[in-house]
Amino acid sequence: MKAVAEIQVIPIGSGVSVRTEVKRAHGILAEAGLQAQLHSYGTNVEGDLDEIFAAVRRIHETLHAEGTVRISTFLKIGTRTDKDPDLAGKLF
Repeated sequence: MKAVAEIQVIPIGSGVSVRTEVKRAHGILAEAGLQAQLHSYGTNVEGDLDEIFAAVRRIHETLHAEGTVRISTFLKIGTRTDKDPDLAGKLF
């Protein structure tokens, strides 16, 4: 099932700047083959729903393995039955 999603990963306890963790998370989305558009407070993603879930799990596993103690993630997902959702269709 194809989906669009907004993902906001918040590393907690990593210091004032979380640039390294955000870049790492964005890289994992790219490695998963998901179309991703980074914005100031999250990332918009387009792809298979199972692949989106798997990528979010990999982000958590990877950041924890690299030393991030706490992670809070907000995930919004949109799916449709009448057509495949895509990010381009969400733009004006």
